Amino acid sequence: MAQALGEDLVQPCELQDDSSSLGSDSELNGPGPYRQADRYGFIGGSSAEPGPGHLPADLIRQREMKWVEMTSHWEKTMSRRYKKVKMQCRKGIPSALRARCWPLLCGAHVCQKNSPDTYKELAKAPGDPQWMETIGRDLHRQFPLHEMFVSPQGHGQQGLLQVLKAYTLYRPEQGYCQAQGPVAAVLLMHLPPEEAFWCLVQICELYLPGYYGPHMEAVRLDAEVFMALLRRLLPRVHKHLQQVGVGPLLYLPEWFLCLFARSLPFPTVLRVWDAFLSEGVKVLFRVGLTLVRLALGTSEQRLACPGLLETLGALRAIPPAHLQEEIFMSQVHSVALSEQDLQREIKAQLTQLPESTSGPLPRPKARLAGAQAIFEAQQLAGAQGGTRPEVPRIVVQPPEEPRPPRRKPQTRGKTFHGLLTRSRGPPIEGPPKSHRGSTSFLDTRF
Repeated sequence: MAQALGEDLVQPCELQDDSSSLGSDSELNGPGPYRQADRYGFIGGSSAEPGPGHLPADLIRQREMKWVEMTSHWEKTMSRRYKKVKMQCRKGIPSALRARCWPLLCGAHVCQKNSPDTYKELAKAPGDPQWMETIGRDLHRQFPLHEMFVSPQGHGQQGLLQVLKAYTLYRPEQGYCQAQGPVAAVLLMHLPPEEAFWCLVQICELYLPGYYGPHMEAVRLDAEVFMALLRRLLPRVHKHLQQVGVGPLLYLPEWFLCLFARSLPFPTVLRVWDAFLSEGVKVLFRVGLTLVRLALGTSEQRLACPGLLETLGALRAIPPAHLQEEIFMSQVHSVALSEQDLQREIKAQLTQLPESTSGPLPRPKARLAGAQAIFEAQQLAGAQGGTRPEVPRIVVQPPEEPRPPRRKPQTRGKTFHGLLTRSRGPPIEGPPKSHRGSTSFLDTRF
């Protein structure tokens, strides 16, 4: 693992900067009146034209055809060919098919099918005034340079309001968390509000349970797990963070809660989401470890950060050239952190939690490890829900025609062997044969 997260940095040359999703103070000033939107919808972004980091059109079409074929027989694909799905997600889902693939990966299409009227009822119902006021204050902060969310009365902000309100009504015990805003906004960029709502439900309840509740108990546990992984994989970086007093809760919640939507260039965000919806939370740990290595992996970088503020600034100001999607994701997938390694570390950190911990304890078993685990759980739930007792069917048949009574054979004065060997027809006249002159009784076949 240490070799996969080495100290050397890859130095890409002349890579395109697609830092459209980075949330800076300049975004709050609003877009210029005549600036052009890039291919992701960000006004003034740098992704309007294909650059050296983009794939050729024929390769994109080839991948699109593969996804169309896989999604056309989704249950068969997930049952027999999930490894192919995982590899295609690592390569990146084509932009034209994310609206089709994301709900399938996270199981939102099954939730929507099982509850077809739930979102409509939640959208029509009045929201809790407490949450509605908080949500309303955060709407303009979600990607203000994206063409969907520029206008307060536009369909982007209004759809975001409806989705977040519906979740507070769907899970009133959890309510609203500010980190849900960027997640729901990215979903709305690709999906209608109803599908975006069910994807948000799956992310909050199956991928990251305990993240968006009032206590955020799972975030604290994952912060300790992340530090333990840093201690094992990047010991020098871990020592530096301890010396300057930078704990994981100072930078990790923004990364994990928002699924890196406010910390990475938008094309890279989409690639991270493709892998996250396929493989689960271990992708977030891999991305976080890669970012820490890119920011503090060399001794020169650590010497340039002698204090807390400088270290936090380095973690938040990684050069965009190092975050270009293809190179960055290849480094992420090279991190040798398996699901078994992650679960082992989670169990170790659970045993070290103090008994005086306030709030509910984390429930890591409620978190499912990606699309395959969600698919199997939904298949099992569907099988259990479909085993209902069958109602007996009463079949009325017409009465059969009466048959003539069967005549009892005349056996008086005749041998039993003679009745068995005699052919059908009228009785043979003549004196009966004696038993001695006939075949042996033991040779008679019954």
